[in-house]
Amino acid sequence: MQSRRRRVKIVATLGPASADRKTIAALFAAGADVFRINMSHASHDVMRERVATIRDVEEETGRPIGILVDLQGPKLRLGTFASGAADLQRGEAFILDGDPTPGGQARVYLPHPEILNSLAKGHRILIDDGKVMLRVAAAEGGRALTVVEVPGRVSNKKGVSLPDTTIPTSAMTDKDHTDLAAALEEDIDWIALSFVQRPEDIVEVKEIVNGRALVMAKIEKPQAVQRIEEIMAVADALMVARGDLGVEMPLEQVPGIQKTLTRLARRLGKPVVVATQMLESMISSPVPTRAEVSDVATAVFEGADAVMLSAESASGQYPHEAVATMNRIAEAVESEKIYPSVIEAQRAAPEATGADAIAEATRHVAETLDLKVICAWTSSGSTGLRIARQRPRSSILALTPIESVARRLAVVWGVHPIVTDDARDERDMADRACRHAYIEGFAGEGERIIVVAGVPFGTSGATNNLRIATVEA
Repeated sequence: MQSRRRRVKIVATLGPASADRKTIAALFAAGADVFRINMSHASHDVMRERVATIRDVEEETGRPIGILVDLQGPKLRLGTFASGAADLQRGEAFILDGDPTPGGQARVYLPHPEILNSLAKGHRILIDDGKVMLRVAAAEGGRALTVVEVPGRVSNKKGVSLPDTTIPTSAMTDKDHTDLAAALEEDIDWIALSFVQRPEDIVEVKEIVNGRALVMAKIEKPQAVQRIEEIMAVADALMVARGDLGVEMPLEQVPGIQKTLTRLARRLGKPVVVATQMLESMISSPVPTRAEVSDVATAVFEGADAVMLSAESASGQYPHEAVATMNRIAEAVESEKIYPSVIEAQRAAPEATGADAIAEATRHVAETLDLKVICAWTSSGSTGLRIARQRPRSSILALTPIESVARRLAVVWGVHPIVTDDARDERDMADRACRHAYIEGFAGEGERIIVVAGVPFGTSGATNNLRIATVEA
């Protein structure tokens, strides 16, 4: 299978429309680099089955494939109504309380005491993705008196969002704990954590994971945006979950937040995935809207590491077409003459570390000599990440003896991970890098490549060696 030249990666969510081996193989062939398993809709048995199928496809193609398991997180919902629903009018008073009795026109049960104890005067309560909005007038004694600001119908078990309230509860529910334990028993690479509000949420999961996977923070709440620097200091990557962000924050602010988060992740050298509604109309249509094409293109121009499909590939009518369309958009953007200058204009200065100095020098040498490929030997993945942070014009081959590292790098911009035995010495380091560059079609006979590694070999995070080598067939 020919190596991909596309820099941005594609994350495709699996679901009922993409559960069988044939479809998963077709999605990978169409351009998917990482598969997402959403635990909101997958049982442990289904998750295990999908992981096994992905690994079968991986073995058949000989290419590392990343697997992202997305934890559901807390689902805040109303209780029930005696008549199934209530029609709330603007200016009316409405009470949320801890009484499990079915509600009516004046009150309803909110089965989350931690919310009732955290609400304060002035806080907004959004119901059913913001279709109804209440404003807290007073909150005490485990009940909240609110005033209806955006009227509408509220019914049994509708979702509740709290853009102004920090809830003193873990991002991990009991279900998430059991889902995480089950996922860590399988061959998975990334854990996505929902409902992140604070850095402690990420730390809690990382302590449980203990290096068996990397942790991606889903940014979907205003509280996370406010503390994003602290969260990113401990997270391994972030996902811009625009759907939920657009419920809890003004829609017009979401594009700016997406750009800010993308640039922050690039500056820190951590992968960033742009997600939600990228090709939404392709759930039921074989072609996207012009606006959706522009949306995907914008994320590619921003230098996001990956763009993600959710329902489009999980439950839509055209999963293969959605992946293929996203692939075509990304390839078209990256072939635009303006693309390199846009990417380079957003490049962050290297940090004052040996690894960053080598990464910056590597990019500079590669561009000065117009070298097509950078070969990075990496045992932890950090060398590949630091070079990708520079967004070089050259392709990046990440050579690693560790299969899990190659799979984790599948989500990283511009990185083509290859599993191979570790280099024995400096000559072997250069010779095998040249051979892989030639076999994978990145460099031809007589062409020069750049090789980066840490010496002594197998030492994590010790990137200190840069050399130019010539490919011999």
